[in-house]
Amino acid sequence: MRPSRYIASVAALLAVCVSARAGTLTVYSALESDEIATYLDGAKKALPDVDIHVLRLSSGDLAARLLAESSEPRNDVVWGMAATDLLDPRIAALLQPVHSPAIDALPARFRGRDGRWFAPTGYMAALCVNREALAEHGLPMPRTWHDLTSPAYRGQIAMPDPASSGTGYMVLSSLSDAGRDTDGMRLVTDIAANLGQVTLSGSAPCKLARIGEFPIGVSFAFSAMQSIRQGYPVTMVLPSDGTGYELEGSGLMKAATNARDAQRFLDWTASPAAAALYRGYKENVAAPGSKPTEEQQRAGLPADVVATLPARDFDAAARERAALIARFKQLTR
Repeated sequence: MRPSRYIASVAALLAVCVSARAGTLTVYSALESDEIATYLDGAKKALPDVDIHVLRLSSGDLAARLLAESSEPRNDVVWGMAATDLLDPRIAALLQPVHSPAIDALPARFRGRDGRWFAPTGYMAALCVNREALAEHGLPMPRTWHDLTSPAYRGQIAMPDPASSGTGYMVLSSLSDAGRDTDGMRLVTDIAANLGQVTLSGSAPCKLARIGEFPIGVSFAFSAMQSIRQGYPVTMVLPSDGTGYELEGSGLMKAATNARDAQRFLDWTASPAAAALYRGYKENVAAPGSKPTEEQQRAGLPADVVATLPARDFDAAARERAALIARFKQLTR
Protein backbone atom coordinates (compact mmCIF):
# COMPACT_ATOMS: atom_id res chain seq x y z
CA MET A 1 0.00 0.00 0.00
CA ARG A 2 1.38 3.41 -0.92
CA PRO A 3 2.13 5.70 2.09
CA SER A 4 -0.53 8.21 1.08
CA ARG A 5 -3.19 5.48 0.93
CA TYR A 6 -1.95 3.99 4.23
CA ILE A 7 -2.17 7.38 5.91
CA ALA A 8 -5.65 7.93 4.48
CA SER A 9 -6.77 4.51 5.73
CA VAL A 10 -5.41 5.14 9.22
CA ALA A 11 -7.06 8.56 9.29
CA ALA A 12 -10.38 7.04 8.26
CA LEU A 13 -10.09 4.37 10.95
CA LEU A 14 -9.30 6.97 13.57
CA ALA A 15 -12.25 9.03 12.43
CA VAL A 16 -14.54 6.04 12.86
CA CYS A 17 -13.14 5.33 16.34
CA VAL A 18 -13.48 8.95 17.41
CA SER A 19 -17.02 9.03 16.01
CA ALA A 20 -17.93 5.88 17.93
CA ARG A 21 -16.41 7.29 21.08
CA ALA A 22 -18.19 10.60 20.57
CA GLY A 23 -21.50 8.75 20.76
CA THR A 24 -20.66 6.88 23.97
CA LEU A 25 -21.32 8.27 27.42
CA THR A 26 -20.23 6.82 30.77
CA VAL A 27 -22.50 7.82 33.64
CA TYR A 28 -22.10 7.08 37.35
CA SER A 29 -25.40 7.20 39.24
CA ALA A 30 -26.80 6.65 42.73
CA LEU A 31 -30.41 6.56 41.55
CA GLU A 32 -32.32 3.34 42.12
CA SER A 33 -32.07 0.74 39.36
CA ASP A 34 -35.78 0.78 38.48
CA GLU A 35 -35.69 4.56 38.19
CA ILE A 36 -32.64 4.47 35.96
CA ALA A 37 -34.32 2.02 33.58
CA THR A 38 -37.36 4.28 33.24
CA TYR A 39 -35.38 7.46 32.79
CA LEU A 40 -32.98 5.91 30.30
CA ASP A 41 -35.87 4.91 28.07
CA GLY A 42 -36.79 8.57 27.87
CA ALA A 43 -33.21 9.76 27.47
CA LYS A 44 -32.52 7.36 24.60
CA LYS A 45 -35.60 8.56 22.75
CA ALA A 46 -34.39 12.15 23.11
CA LEU A 47 -30.75 11.28 22.33
CA PRO A 48 -30.92 8.32 19.92
CA ASP A 49 -27.35 8.92 18.70
CA VAL A 50 -25.82 8.56 22.18
CA ASP A 51 -24.92 5.19 23.70
CA ILE A 52 -25.39 5.74 27.44
CA HIS A 53 -23.65 3.35 29.85
CA VAL A 54 -24.69 3.68 33.51
CA LEU A 55 -22.88 2.27 36.53
CA ARG A 56 -25.22 2.27 39.51
CA LEU A 57 -23.77 2.47 43.03
CA SER A 58 -25.09 3.64 46.39
CA SER A 59 -24.21 7.25 47.07
CA GLY A 60 -21.51 6.33 49.59
CA ASP A 61 -19.94 3.73 47.31
CA LEU A 62 -20.10 6.17 44.42
CA ALA A 63 -18.27 8.79 46.46
CA ALA A 64 -15.57 6.25 47.30
CA ARG A 65 -15.19 5.29 43.63
CA LEU A 66 -14.93 8.90 42.46
CA LEU A 67 -12.23 9.54 45.05
CA ALA A 68 -10.36 6.34 44.14
CA GLU A 69 -10.40 7.33 40.45
CA SER A 70 -9.79 11.03 41.01
CA SER A 71 -6.33 11.00 39.42
CA GLU A 72 -7.73 9.34 36.30
CA PRO A 73 -11.56 9.65 36.15
CA ARG A 74 -13.37 7.08 34.03
CA ASN A 75 -16.80 8.70 33.77
CA ASP A 76 -18.24 11.68 31.92
CA VAL A 77 -21.19 12.41 34.19
CA VAL A 78 -22.35 12.07 37.79
CA TRP A 79 -26.14 11.64 37.87
CA GLY A 80 -28.42 11.71 40.89
CA MET A 81 -25.92 11.56 43.75
CA ALA A 82 -26.74 12.84 47.24
CA ALA A 83 -25.66 16.48 47.32
CA THR A 84 -24.03 15.97 50.71
CA ASP A 85 -21.71 13.44 49.03
CA LEU A 86 -21.31 15.26 45.72
CA LEU A 87 -20.23 18.47 47.47
CA ASP A 88 -17.36 16.85 49.31
CA PRO A 89 -14.67 19.36 48.28
CA ARG A 90 -12.52 16.57 46.84
CA ILE A 91 -15.39 15.42 44.58
CA ALA A 92 -16.67 18.90 43.73
CA ALA A 93 -13.16 19.72 42.47
CA LEU A 94 -13.60 17.05 39.77
CA LEU A 95 -16.59 18.87 38.25
CA GLN A 96 -16.80 21.70 35.74
CA PRO A 97 -19.61 24.27 35.36
CA VAL A 98 -22.54 23.20 33.21
CA HIS A 99 -25.36 25.44 31.99
CA SER A 100 -28.39 25.23 29.71
CA PRO A 101 -31.78 26.96 29.62
CA ALA A 102 -33.39 23.97 31.38
CA ILE A 103 -30.70 23.72 34.06
CA ASP A 104 -30.63 27.46 34.70
CA ALA A 105 -34.44 27.50 35.03
CA LEU A 106 -34.31 25.27 38.11
CA PRO A 107 -34.90 27.08 41.43
CA ALA A 108 -31.72 28.56 42.88
CA ARG A 109 -31.66 26.17 45.84
CA PHE A 110 -31.42 23.26 43.35
CA ARG A 111 -28.26 24.64 41.69
CA GLY A 112 -24.73 25.39 42.80
CA ARG A 113 -23.76 29.06 42.72
CA ASP A 114 -20.66 28.15 40.74
CA GLY A 115 -22.63 26.09 38.20
CA ARG A 116 -20.78 22.87 39.00
CA TRP A 117 -23.87 20.96 40.10
CA PHE A 118 -27.63 20.97 39.83
CA ALA A 119 -30.39 18.76 41.21
CA PRO A 120 -33.55 18.07 39.20
CA THR A 121 -34.86 15.88 42.04
CA GLY A 122 -34.65 15.26 45.76
CA TYR A 123 -36.28 13.30 48.54
CA MET A 124 -37.78 14.05 51.94
CA ALA A 125 -37.61 12.34 55.29
CA ALA A 126 -40.89 10.72 56.35
CA LEU A 127 -42.19 8.34 58.96
CA CYS A 128 -43.75 5.10 57.76
CA VAL A 129 -46.28 4.26 60.47
CA ASN A 130 -48.03 0.89 60.51
CA ARG A 131 -51.47 1.64 61.96
CA GLU A 132 -52.18 -1.97 62.92
CA ALA A 133 -48.85 -2.42 64.72
CA LEU A 134 -49.33 0.93 66.43
CA ALA A 135 -52.77 -0.13 67.71
CA GLU A 136 -51.41 -3.52 68.81
CA HIS A 137 -48.90 -1.75 71.04
CA GLY A 138 -51.43 0.85 72.22
CA LEU A 139 -49.34 3.72 70.87
CA PRO A 140 -50.52 7.12 69.60
CA MET A 141 -49.82 8.28 66.05
CA PRO A 142 -46.57 10.30 66.07
CA ARG A 143 -46.81 13.68 64.38
CA THR A 144 -43.45 15.28 65.14
CA TRP A 145 -39.81 14.34 65.55
CA HIS A 146 -40.11 15.26 69.22
CA ASP A 147 -42.90 12.69 69.60
CA LEU A 148 -40.36 9.99 68.77
CA THR A 149 -38.38 10.83 71.93
CA SER A 150 -41.25 9.70 74.18
CA PRO A 151 -40.45 6.66 76.35
CA ALA A 152 -43.66 5.11 74.99
CA TYR A 153 -41.84 4.43 71.69
CA ARG A 154 -38.79 2.76 73.27
CA GLY A 155 -37.71 -0.08 71.00
CA GLN A 156 -40.54 0.55 68.51
CA ILE A 157 -38.65 2.56 65.88
CA ALA A 158 -36.36 1.54 63.01
CA MET A 159 -34.02 4.13 61.53
CA PRO A 160 -31.13 4.05 59.03
CA ASP A 161 -27.53 4.43 60.10
CA PRO A 162 -26.18 7.86 59.02
CA ALA A 163 -22.79 6.28 58.37
CA SER A 164 -24.13 3.93 55.69
CA SER A 165 -27.35 5.55 54.50
CA GLY A 166 -27.90 8.83 52.71
CA THR A 167 -31.34 8.97 54.30
CA GLY A 168 -29.85 8.46 57.75
CA TYR A 169 -27.37 11.26 57.21
CA MET A 170 -30.13 13.46 55.77
CA VAL A 171 -32.07 13.15 59.03
CA LEU A 172 -29.01 13.74 61.20
CA SER A 173 -27.63 16.70 59.25
CA SER A 174 -31.03 18.34 58.58
CA LEU A 175 -32.33 18.23 62.13
CA SER A 176 -29.01 19.31 63.66
CA ASP A 177 -28.15 21.89 60.97
CA ALA A 178 -24.97 19.94 60.20
CA GLY A 179 -24.23 19.68 63.93
CA ARG A 180 -24.41 23.41 64.60
CA ASP A 181 -27.82 23.29 66.35
CA THR A 182 -27.34 21.92 69.87
CA ASP A 183 -31.05 21.33 70.43
CA GLY A 184 -31.36 19.59 67.07
CA MET A 185 -28.40 17.35 67.84
CA ARG A 186 -29.95 16.42 71.18
CA LEU A 187 -33.23 15.66 69.40
CA VAL A 188 -31.57 13.17 67.05
CA THR A 189 -29.66 11.46 69.85
CA ASP A 190 -32.83 11.25 71.97
CA ILE A 191 -34.62 9.55 69.06
CA ALA A 192 -31.65 7.20 68.70
CA ALA A 193 -32.13 6.12 72.32
CA ASN A 194 -35.56 4.74 71.36
CA LEU A 195 -34.45 2.73 68.33
CA GLY A 196 -35.24 -0.95 68.12
CA GLN A 197 -33.18 -1.48 64.96
CA VAL A 198 -30.63 0.47 62.93
CA THR A 199 -30.59 -0.40 59.23
CA LEU A 200 -28.01 -0.01 56.48
CA SER A 201 -30.35 1.52 53.90
CA GLY A 202 -32.93 4.30 53.92
CA SER A 203 -35.78 2.19 52.56
CA ALA A 204 -35.31 -0.70 55.03
CA PRO A 205 -37.08 0.97 58.00
CA CYS A 206 -40.19 1.52 55.91
CA LYS A 207 -40.10 -2.07 54.69
CA LEU A 208 -39.83 -3.27 58.28
CA ALA A 209 -42.70 -1.03 59.35
CA ARG A 210 -45.05 -2.04 56.56
CA ILE A 211 -44.84 -5.73 57.51
CA GLY A 212 -45.30 -4.91 61.18
CA GLU A 213 -41.80 -5.68 62.47
CA PHE A 214 -41.80 -2.15 63.95
CA PRO A 215 -44.70 0.29 64.21
CA ILE A 216 -42.52 3.17 63.00
CA GLY A 217 -39.82 3.41 60.35
CA VAL A 218 -37.82 6.58 59.74
CA SER A 219 -37.42 6.59 55.97
CA PHE A 220 -38.24 8.80 52.99
CA ALA A 221 -41.51 9.84 51.42
CA PHE A 222 -41.42 7.76 48.24
CA SER A 223 -40.92 4.56 50.20
CA ALA A 224 -43.93 5.45 52.35
CA MET A 225 -46.10 6.30 49.34
CA GLN A 226 -45.05 3.09 47.60
CA SER A 227 -46.10 1.10 50.68
CA ILE A 228 -49.49 2.84 50.69
CA ARG A 229 -49.94 2.13 46.97
CA GLN A 230 -49.17 -1.53 47.55
CA GLY A 231 -51.94 -1.82 50.12
CA TYR A 232 -50.00 -1.95 53.39
CA PRO A 233 -51.67 -0.38 56.47
CA VAL A 234 -49.18 2.50 56.39
CA THR A 235 -49.68 6.19 57.07
CA MET A 236 -47.03 8.62 55.86
CA VAL A 237 -46.15 11.29 58.42
CA LEU A 238 -44.12 14.33 57.43
CA PRO A 239 -43.09 15.58 60.89
CA SER A 240 -44.42 19.09 61.41
CA ASP A 241 -41.45 20.29 63.49
CA GLY A 242 -38.74 19.91 60.85
CA THR A 243 -38.35 18.98 57.20
CA GLY A 244 -35.41 16.74 56.44
CA TYR A 245 -34.55 16.55 52.77
CA GLU A 246 -31.73 15.74 50.38
CA LEU A 247 -31.07 16.83 46.81
CA GLU A 248 -29.87 14.43 44.11
CA GLY A 249 -27.09 16.30 42.38
CA SER A 250 -25.64 15.87 38.92
CA GLY A 251 -22.56 17.28 37.24
CA LEU A 252 -20.14 17.21 34.33
CA MET A 253 -16.66 15.83 34.95
CA LYS A 254 -13.71 18.07 34.09
CA ALA A 255 -12.06 15.01 32.57
CA ALA A 256 -15.08 14.03 30.45
CA THR A 257 -13.92 12.55 27.16
CA ASN A 258 -17.33 13.20 25.61
CA ALA A 259 -18.24 16.59 27.05
CA ARG A 260 -20.59 17.51 24.20
CA ASP A 261 -22.90 14.53 24.64
CA ALA A 262 -22.52 14.74 28.41
CA GLN A 263 -23.83 18.30 28.24
CA ARG A 264 -26.75 17.16 26.05
CA PHE A 265 -27.59 14.35 28.47
CA LEU A 266 -27.45 16.62 31.52
CA ASP A 267 -29.64 19.15 29.73
CA TRP A 268 -32.20 16.40 29.14
CA THR A 269 -32.17 15.41 32.84
CA ALA A 270 -33.34 18.94 33.69
CA SER A 271 -36.02 19.02 30.98
CA PRO A 272 -39.82 18.96 31.42
CA ALA A 273 -39.84 15.56 29.65
CA ALA A 274 -37.55 14.12 32.31
CA ALA A 275 -39.55 15.82 35.08
CA ALA A 276 -42.68 14.00 33.91
CA LEU A 277 -40.85 10.69 34.43
CA TYR A 278 -39.42 11.71 37.81
CA ARG A 279 -42.91 12.28 39.17
CA GLY A 280 -43.48 8.53 39.19
CA TYR A 281 -40.70 8.13 41.77
CA LYS A 282 -39.86 11.45 43.39
CA GLU A 283 -41.51 13.70 45.91
CA ASN A 284 -39.27 16.68 45.08
CA VAL A 285 -39.18 17.58 41.39
CA ALA A 286 -37.50 20.91 40.74
CA ALA A 287 -38.61 21.74 37.19
CA PRO A 288 -40.88 24.82 37.18
CA GLY A 289 -44.56 23.87 37.16
CA SER A 290 -44.04 20.38 38.60
CA LYS A 291 -46.46 19.32 41.30
CA PRO A 292 -47.33 16.07 43.05
CA THR A 293 -49.93 13.78 41.53
CA GLU A 294 -53.36 13.58 43.14
CA GLU A 295 -52.40 10.18 44.53
CA GLN A 296 -49.26 11.64 46.14
CA GLN A 297 -51.24 14.50 47.62
CA ARG A 298 -53.79 12.07 49.08
CA ALA A 299 -50.87 10.22 50.69
CA GLY A 300 -49.83 13.45 52.40
CA LEU A 301 -47.52 15.45 50.11
CA PRO A 302 -48.25 19.19 50.03
CA ALA A 303 -49.40 20.62 46.69
CA ASP A 304 -46.23 22.73 46.37
CA VAL A 305 -43.48 20.61 47.90
CA VAL A 306 -40.59 22.83 46.82
CA ALA A 307 -42.10 25.87 48.54
CA THR A 308 -42.21 24.01 51.86
CA LEU A 309 -38.50 23.14 51.89
CA PRO A 310 -36.40 25.18 54.33
CA ALA A 311 -33.00 26.50 53.35
CA ARG A 312 -30.14 24.02 53.82
CA ASP A 313 -26.42 24.59 53.75
CA PHE A 314 -25.42 21.57 51.66
CA ASP A 315 -21.79 22.69 51.50
CA ALA A 316 -21.57 22.61 55.30
CA ALA A 317 -23.38 19.27 55.46
CA ALA A 318 -20.87 17.82 52.99
CA ARG A 319 -17.86 19.39 54.66
CA GLU A 320 -18.85 18.25 58.16
CA ARG A 321 -20.06 14.78 57.20
CA ALA A 322 -17.29 12.64 58.71
CA ALA A 323 -17.00 14.75 61.87
CA LEU A 324 -20.77 14.87 62.40
CA ILE A 325 -21.20 11.13 62.01
CA ALA A 326 -18.30 10.49 64.40
CA ARG A 327 -19.84 12.88 66.94
CA PHE A 328 -23.24 11.20 66.62
CA LYS A 329 -21.68 7.77 67.15
CA GLN A 330 -19.88 9.01 70.24
CA LEU A 331 -23.05 10.51 71.72
CA THR A 332 -25.14 7.41 71.10
CA ARG A 333 -22.79 4.74 72.46
